[in-house]
Amino acid sequence: MHPPSVTHLRYAAHAVPDFRASVDFYKRTWGLRLVESDTGLAFLAAEGSDEPYVLRLRANDEKHLDMIGLGVADAATVDRLASEFIAADVRIDREPGALDTPGGGYGFRFFDPDGKLVELSADVRPGPSRALEPGEAIPQGLSHFVLNSPDVPATKAFYEERLGFELSDWLGDFMCFLRIGPLHHVLAISAAPHSSLNHVAFDMRGLEEYLRGTGKLIRAGVRPVWGPGRHGPGNNTFSYFVDPNGFVSEYTSELQVIDESRWVPEVWDTGAEKSDLWGTAGPFEEFLPYALNEPDKLIWTPSPV
Repeated sequence: MHPPSVTHLRYAAHAVPDFRASVDFYKRTWGLRLVESDTGLAFLAAEGSDEPYVLRLRANDEKHLDMIGLGVADAATVDRLASEFIAADVRIDREPGALDTPGGGYGFRFFDPDGKLVELSADVRPGPSRALEPGEAIPQGLSHFVLNSPDVPATKAFYEERLGFELSDWLGDFMCFLRIGPLHHVLAISAAPHSSLNHVAFDMRGLEEYLRGTGKLIRAGVRPVWGPGRHGPGNNTFSYFVDPNGFVSEYTSELQVIDESRWVPEVWDTGAEKSDLWGTAGPFEEFLPYALNEPDKLIWTPSPV
């Protein structure tokens, strides 16, 4: 297995039928900062992250996970991985080159085994960021992605063997948690009958800010579809909300930091006592349809931007 090639998460990109509603939700309600917006395209940043943007929204007739963006150390890593992927017959969408999105940089795009588009990039110019104040109920950055897959073992193997992700834990036999460093997970892959996005998680400063953020959305009339609660795997807090176009976004905090030299992956029981340690989140069955999402009709489709 390669050492992790991916250094961190950069962004999620959504294609959405109701573009204005999504921009308004993530700016005014969710707490992101609008960096740049053009006709039918918007980039939003998190105040506590120096990534130029953590969410990209694009107007489109069909709801679709446009892409996920992952960071690597340098341009040489971009070129190495692109060469390895081409040799392994991984489907490449864009070969290595300069990026023309906020922050610029150098990267390439490929499709994972489930047809989801992924961009790997380096040399992206940092954006402005600041340390969040105690009590600020806005995201400080991305925490993790969860992807739905009809073949979890194959997709897990791809991210491990091609990008150096490592297994932290399983939830039953249907969800695996993958890491690229001491944080318990930055990516999870969950079994589903189709390929789709499960959710994108945004990290809050701490428990107090997570609870305040959850309350802020409830007061704005957006109730969580599951949460507030605390998971067993990763030991992180969770409140899941559905945005105006049906994507699930999560507020989370206190994701477990592990000792990688001693860590042994565990298979967690799927019972409610382990998925919701506090017993406060409500029925998981009500959340499941939102997490499964609709089948993404545009898998294997390049993004025009």
